[in-house]
Amino acid sequence: MFESLSNRLERSFKILKGEGKITEINVAETLKDVRRALLDADVNYKTAKQFTETVKEKAMGQNVLAAVKPEQLMVKIVHDELAALMGGTATGINLKGSPAIILMSGLQGSGKTTFSGKLAKLLKSKKGKNPLLVAGDVYRPAAIEQLKILGAQIDVPVYSEEENKNPVQIAQNAIKFAKQNGNDLVIIDTAGRLAIDEQMMQEITAVKDAVKPDEILFVVDSMTGQDAVNTAKEFNDRLNFDGVVLTKLDGDTRGGAALSVRSVVDKPIKFVGTGEKMDALDVFHPERMADRILGMGDIVSLVERAQEQYDEEEARRLQKKIAKNQFDFNDFIGQIQQIKKMGNLKELASMIPGVGKAIQNLDIDDNAFKSIEAIIYSMTPKERSQPEILNGSRRQRVANGSGTSIREVNKLIKQFDETRKMMKMMTQMKGGKAPKMKR
Repeated sequence: MFESLSNRLERSFKILKGEGKITEINVAETLKDVRRALLDADVNYKTAKQFTETVKEKAMGQNVLAAVKPEQLMVKIVHDELAALMGGTATGINLKGSPAIILMSGLQGSGKTTFSGKLAKLLKSKKGKNPLLVAGDVYRPAAIEQLKILGAQIDVPVYSEEENKNPVQIAQNAIKFAKQNGNDLVIIDTAGRLAIDEQMMQEITAVKDAVKPDEILFVVDSMTGQDAVNTAKEFNDRLNFDGVVLTKLDGDTRGGAALSVRSVVDKPIKFVGTGEKMDALDVFHPERMADRILGMGDIVSLVERAQEQYDEEEARRLQKKIAKNQFDFNDFIGQIQQIKKMGNLKELASMIPGVGKAIQNLDIDDNAFKSIEAIIYSMTPKERSQPEILNGSRRQRVANGSGTSIREVNKLIKQFDETRKMMKMMTQMKGGKAPKMKR
């Protein structure tokens, strides 16, 4: 995500490296390269032009402090303007209705149905909502079935009328059903087409007029770049939606949609989809995204994800086991599961300042833990709880059972032993006890 743009911007700032001060000449040269980088990232031409003009105006009005180098000042100005371009601050979602009604809009294949499920899960877990998903796509039986499968995964009911081809009636009946069954949130999935057509627009406008949603979200595939922005404009002209959702932001996207959509339709990006899993959904924070575009990482989002998976009682239990040197493979596999729940491994690593660029050409497979899990699950319950009994013959049996080699098993056990020692040492230091040194 944004790798190409990040690299191009970094090269642009190098033009100012070694310069004693900001001048109109070196700023013009830098910003010419910045504009080219934005256009290559599929940013709207007018947006890119206005952006660089604003940056130039601010840069020329700045007095460079002795402690601040010109390229550092330019990075700061570009960062602030990128954040402003994407909306400045995170924008919330309106859930005041009784029930609150959210209407989805967008083209077929944009990810509306999957996002509907993700949003239901997010608002159920974080806002304590009792959502109802509504299958409003009357043309694609697969969409109804997909929504039912997603609903079952997240334990959220799905309202559908397979024989009814009237989306307005379905939406109205769903709201009645929600009121009767205590659902305080209704999320209506709607039909899309491969391209904008009048029938689709009339249909979703009719649903909007009938149910008067509290929130209309436009869902768009960010990989379609500038086309996504043009589609957003056409939908907004008809629906006057409240916010944009960018899906597939974890893919090979150049970032043009994220950087252009706010300035073109004057509506905030509210959520971004960052993977296929049902919890791969983030509230959009413009400042954090600007950090990531400029290679500064996003440590706040990383900490938030970690906190979501943090179990205070489990942490206390583990600390006691570590202090007694009883941390075992059951605990180890539990920690792996928590890391996996946090999301895509490469994306998580890119949130750490300075790491993003270092790993951009590395292929970090989300299945990286599979061989470790296979080895641990090939151990007997006794071996997992008492790693010290893993002698040569047991290790060979584990290797055979996991489809790995004895070398891989030995390597894992060695890493586990080193991890256990380090964790115990850290626990002792935290408790004010200096670890005993071997003579």
